[in-house]
Amino acid sequence: MTKNNSRSKLSVFALGGLDEIGKNMYVIRYGDDIVVIDSGLMFPEEEMLGIDVVIPDITYLLENRDKVRGILLTHGHEDHIGGLPYILRELNVPVYGTKLTMGLVEHKLREAHLLNKTKRVIINNRSEVKLGSIQATFFKVNHSIPDAVGICLETPEGRVVHTGDFKFDMTPVNGQAADMHQMAEIGKKGVLCLLSDSTNAERPGFTGSEWTVGEALEEVFRKAKQRVIVATFASNIHRIQQVVDASDLYQRKLAVVGRSMVNVVNIGMELGYLRVPPDLLIDTDDINRLPAHKVTVMSTGSQGEPMSALTRMAHGSHRKIEILPGDTVVLAATPIPGNEKTVARTVDQLFRVGANVVYSTTSQHGVHVSGHGSQEDLKLMLNLIKPKYFIPIHGEHRMQRAHAQLAETVGVRPEHIFICENGDVVEFSGGKARYGVKVQTGNVLIDGLGVGDVGNIVLRDRKLLSQDGILVVVVTLSKNNGKILSGPDIISRGFVYVRESEKLLDEANRIVTQTMEKCANERVSEWASLKTSIRDALSRFLYDKTRRRPMILPIIMEV
Repeated sequence: MTKNNSRSKLSVFALGGLDEIGKNMYVIRYGDDIVVIDSGLMFPEEEMLGIDVVIPDITYLLENRDKVRGILLTHGHEDHIGGLPYILRELNVPVYGTKLTMGLVEHKLREAHLLNKTKRVIINNRSEVKLGSIQATFFKVNHSIPDAVGICLETPEGRVVHTGDFKFDMTPVNGQAADMHQMAEIGKKGVLCLLSDSTNAERPGFTGSEWTVGEALEEVFRKAKQRVIVATFASNIHRIQQVVDASDLYQRKLAVVGRSMVNVVNIGMELGYLRVPPDLLIDTDDINRLPAHKVTVMSTGSQGEPMSALTRMAHGSHRKIEILPGDTVVLAATPIPGNEKTVARTVDQLFRVGANVVYSTTSQHGVHVSGHGSQEDLKLMLNLIKPKYFIPIHGEHRMQRAHAQLAETVGVRPEHIFICENGDVVEFSGGKARYGVKVQTGNVLIDGLGVGDVGNIVLRDRKLLSQDGILVVVVTLSKNNGKILSGPDIISRGFVYVRESEKLLDEANRIVTQTMEKCANERVSEWASLKTSIRDALSRFLYDKTRRRPMILPIIMEV
């Protein structure tokens, strides 16, 4: 009886992408069929010391691995495909995406040695994919990368539409307009639930056209007297095309710098998404052989990443390129929330070395427009799809809240809007929706080759080390009578400078010796107890003297 009830329910929830920017992964389940939309990563927050990237916790999917029919991809940005190499190692299911999206995915899978182990299916806006009791169709949307799609899932309970990342661009760079006719057709048939991108829900109006950026870049190129260095997101192929076109118009050769940028340019050219005139591209070795006014450099580093090509150029640590006085540097992107400080530091350094810096926050040039729809775009999508129920996705809580208010203004009933967190399940049965039992979610931290082996305790230790440093106490005891044979030796790293704190460390040494002698008199011989006693006594002493709490690591040896 329970089995039949579960099959009559449609469940919709996120494993990542709500209350955050990035890590997008949405799950639609009907009975024994599970479909996953996107598999993204997120870059670490400041307190995640040493972490490279963050991916969703897929425990729920692993527990139901026999029911997962496939992963559908909306587009090729890292926050939607970046988690695939890690997730497909654990969950080997078919992956569906458009031609460009799959080209970018295949490069990732090749590096991860998963290419031949993964079933890959290329789809387009005319494709129909059967995934158990769920059928997927796709519709074109505009975004800052070509081949972006929204997804319509037909289930026995009703249609669920996921917009992907979108805006409505009436003059798209590649001539591929969003398919509003198809969206309206889906809306006419009836949509049970819409999941829609909330990133720009607080911004009034329509988001500007990418075409305007091309005009702004041409103006910058026209005025530039020396080299033009453009930093943007590697995956923003429309922006890359505009840099190519401006370079060609002003007879400049183009050098591409940064591993991710080189990879995307090569894939874009190979698949026909980038039109690059013959002989336009040059190697970085040839930059200094040409007159400065004949060179464009396209680079990663628009977010001020410490190891990116632009940041290294600004600090004179790049192997081949150095920013020279009079160069024009264009940051053709706005800072992602949280990156404002690093971007500001990079801009400051560029000005310091004499560059003319063009960046969106102060420049009169419109060198960046968002790929996400503003309020009027979002209202247009709601009016086209006409959903009965609405779940704002892809954004922080305030963005979801703003999107919910927009939905109300176009006629969605307030009680039909669900503002969710990751793991919140919305269940549909008989055309009605309610919250179900929450599923497990969380962050899996990637550090080097380690996946998930760094947890809260390790992060806490790293935070402690970064704040007050570490003291290592080494003591050698006699195996026969437990007396101290050598030590205690105290090693300080990141706590105090030894040569200037000899008196403090001598006193610390005395505290450790007294503690060891007291333990010996009380016949305490267990190493765990000895270490705890040393740690407690030393911690109290050091806090009294310095008001700091370094990590204390006692090491006891027996001879």
